[in-house]
Amino acid sequence: MTLITSSSAVTSLSYASVSNLASHLRPQLQPLSVFLPSATATATATANPAVADLTSGITRRASILAFLPFLVFPSPAVASPSDGGDHLERYTDQADGFTLLIPPSWVKVEKAGATALFEEGKNNIGVVVNPVRLSSLREFGTPDFVADKLLQAERKKESTKSVELIETRERLGHGDIPVYEIEYMLDSTRGGMKRIFSAAFVSSKKLHLLNIAYSDSQDNPLNGNTRMILEQVLHSFDAL
Repeated sequence: MTLITSSSAVTSLSYASVSNLASHLRPQLQPLSVFLPSATATATATANPAVADLTSGITRRASILAFLPFLVFPSPAVASPSDGGDHLERYTDQADGFTLLIPPSWVKVEKAGATALFEEGKNNIGVVVNPVRLSSLREFGTPDFVADKLLQAERKKESTKSVELIETRERLGHGDIPVYEIEYMLDSTRGGMKRIFSAAFVSSKKLHLLNIAYSDSQDNPLNGNTRMILEQVLHSFDAL
């Protein structure tokens, strides 16, 4: 696995920064039809290649923003999850074109909006796959840009008390596909303090989003062995 570090910093993000960029989040509340070019826009783009390029870029970015809220699955605080020790088992979804490792003690459950969801207690590992107009995640932006949009989506939730970025990175997956990884802390009224590990990539015009939410409170901090297992899950998320 090749890792390309994008940034590594603990960053405090203020609510003021959210209000300045609130316009970027509006497409999340719109149906996909909003992102399809109108007849007028299509005619204009056909007559002017420069407009076509700009319109295409905006449409692709808006479409991917629409799916960022689905990256996070709500989960209350967990009581006593296992510390790891189990060997990891590979889960592969041939239809949606992704694979990852899962602790065998985690149970696969059905949830609306989730392509795959695994739970142990109230901790969860979730994957969402949706079509987009991108060939690569780099067409949307850098890992820092994606992280910023993701944290903005978190702050839009009424249950969010605070959110803090820990790290972003980029690695190359199967076929040298760019995979972005994001780690942050989330404190909410619905689940308390949680450590979030997220990963995203685009393959075959589909956006694949992984979210790992795990309790990390002061009374029950994430231990080193469990963190190592969760990072293995994170790094295993890949295209087929």
